[in-house]
Amino acid sequence: MKFLKPLTVFAILSLSVFQLSAQSTLALQKAFQDSYYEESKKNYNKAINHIIPFYEQGNYETNLRIGWLYYLAKNYHASQSYYIRAVNLRSNSIEAKFGLVKPLSFLGSWDKVIDQYKAILKIDPQNKQANYWLGVMMYNKKQYATSAKYFAKVVKAYPFDYDGNHMLAWSLLLLGRKAEAKASFERALLVKPGDFSSNDGFNKALK
Repeated sequence: MKFLKPLTVFAILSLSVFQLSAQSTLALQKAFQDSYYEESKKNYNKAINHIIPFYEQGNYETNLRIGWLYYLAKNYHASQSYYIRAVNLRSNSIEAKFGLVKPLSFLGSWDKVIDQYKAILKIDPQNKQANYWLGVMMYNKKQYATSAKYFAKVVKAYPFDYDGNHMLAWSLLLLGRKAEAKASFERALLVKPGDFSSNDGFNKALK
C-alpha cells in the first residue's frame, strides 16, 4: 500500500494549486470589476491602478484594458504602447487593432492608422468600419479611385447605408463618373431625404 502515499501527496498538491488558481482568477475578476466602476466615474488613473498589480506583458486582456484606460485618460503614448503589445500578442485580434487606431489618430500617426486598417481588412475583407475609414482617408488624400474602391465595398455589403453611398457618390463624381455618382446620390437621398451634401452632389452630377 506504500504506493498510495505519493498519490495522496500529489492529490493534495494538485488541490492546492487549483485553489490558488481559483483565488487568483477571482482576484483578477474583482480587479476588473473595480476598474469598470472607477471608469464609470471617469477616475481613469484609479481604474488603471486596479489592473496594474495583475499586469503581465504576455497577458492580452490586461494590455488591452490598460491601453483603453490610458486612451480615456488622454495619455496617448502610453495607450499606444499597451495596444501594440496586445496586437503583437494576438495578431488576428481586430478589436486590438481598432483600439490601437484610437491613440494613433490623436498622435497624428496617419500612416500607422492606415496600416492598422489594412491589417484588419486582411483578416476581415468586408469589415465595414475599416473599409469606410480607409475610404475617407484616401478621399482626403484626393485618391478618389482608391476611395471609391473602399466605399464600394461598404455599399456592396450595406446597400442602404447612407455614409457609404454618400462618399461613394462624391468619389465617383470627382472621377467624372457622373451617371454612377447620380445613382449613388439618389440612394443616399432615400436614406436622408433633403440632405444638403447629397443634394448638392446630385445637382452637380446632372450638369
